[in-house]
Amino acid sequence: MSEEKTSQHSLPTSAITSSSAATFENWFEYPVRVHPHHTDYAGIVWHGTYLTWLEEARVEYLRSLGVNFADLVALGCDLPVIDLSVRYHRSLQMGMTAVLKTRMDDLKGVRINWDYVLESEDRQELYITARVTLVAVDRERGKIMRQLPANVKDALTKVVRN
Repeated sequence: MSEEKTSQHSLPTSAITSSSAATFENWFEYPVRVHPHHTDYAGIVWHGTYLTWLEEARVEYLRSLGVNFADLVALGCDLPVIDLSVRYHRSLQMGMTAVLKTRMDDLKGVRINWDYVLESEDRQELYITARVTLVAVDRERGKIMRQLPANVKDALTKVVRN
């Protein structure tokens, strides 16, 4: 694999494309350490582990802003993943550490897009880039909402302002 590097202003994969001109430049950094249970028998991170890290980083980012994900759910709004794109650039191995950066890229209607970059601590190695789209679903009816509830939108706006 080729060595690819990222900057704060551009992402190196077509898996992450911004559909809006208002891309939020602030990244939340979530450190990861590869433990044995994250890997396959060869000591290489299993692909599903990356998905877990994406969700952990997203939830921790919201928590750091005072938005508890459980509170959003308690407001009657589930936010399931409806689209996921991951590009694997280089493998992580057992014992390695890295930084997973995430940001909310877009908040359109009931769709919420998140971007991710997983790179080495020295920013010299790129491991993955990803994009996740969530959608607001009414918990009681199990249907996609026509618009975000005002209190959920207000909570998510904190991410935009950060």
